[in-house]
Amino acid sequence: MEIAIKVYLESYKKICHNITDEELLYISKGLTISEFKAKQYYLKAEQIQLSIGYIISGLIRSFYIDDKGNEITIGFFKENEYVTDYGAFVRQKPSKYYLQCIEPSVVVNLPYAVMQEGYDLYKNIERYGRLVTEEVLVMQQTRLESFLFEKAEERYLNFIKRSPELFNRISLTYLSSYLGIERQSLSRIRKQITSK
Repeated sequence: MEIAIKVYLESYKKICHNITDEELLYISKGLTISEFKAKQYYLKAEQIQLSIGYIISGLIRSFYIDDKGNEITIGFFKENEYVTDYGAFVRQKPSKYYLQCIEPSVVVNLPYAVMQEGYDLYKNIERYGRLVTEEVLVMQQTRLESFLFEKAEERYLNFIKRSPELFNRISLTYLSSYLGIERQSLSRIRKQITSK
């Protein structure tokens, strides 16, 4: 488990080159590690996420259930990414989403209270938090704009380009839901692309 914490702390160094040993020690004291099997939930709708998770290994899907009972996939979180319903997390409000493991996953957890106190105490921790927040915002904006400005085939091709490592790790059902494309239509798009 020490390896998991070391990997997590390295993520701070990659983003915040000036982070000090004192700051890293502060962060490390609050960390816990969780292990999940495939199909287990990191977070369920209506729960408040008390810690933000950082995936060391595994893959987690974010989805909600619509009024017809369908699971609508809105995102995937993989190694070296934070797994969170960020808007609800920073406000400490109940989530509207389920975060479910597609694969067995190991997650390092940083409590909300430790994170907030770290922002007050240390400028590099605050800077790291700001940079991560900016990255989350860019990812959300990219997803929104893909539905506004891209056709189904473009959304599929851009997903493959941005996340080639996920292509063989997620089911066609989850991918079609995420892209907002009927499963049959996605199969047809894939066939057309392969035959070109």
